[in-house]
Amino acid sequence: MSYLISLGAGLVVGLLYYLVRVQSPAPPLIALAGLLGIVIGEHAIPFVQAQIRTPDAQTQSAPAAASSQPAPRVTSGSKDQ
Repeated sequence: MSYLISLGAGLVVGLLYYLVRVQSPAPPLIALAGLLGIVIGEHAIPFVQAQIRTPDAQTQSAPAAASSQPAPRVTSGSKDQ
């Protein structure tokens, strides 16, 4: 729903710019590139933090997972032959 509200607000502002005959403050591709940079920047720090924390969590939980499972049996060949 918030995407539709944002799109609608952008359309209204675009129509107002057209009616008042004002050009947008930045060329469309430059403005979109700037918005993309904002979105990437907003999500970059949490993403990097998650990548850094993941190996620590795996190494701490690995010994507990290994000790809870019994060791597999190693046999040399089949007994049915």
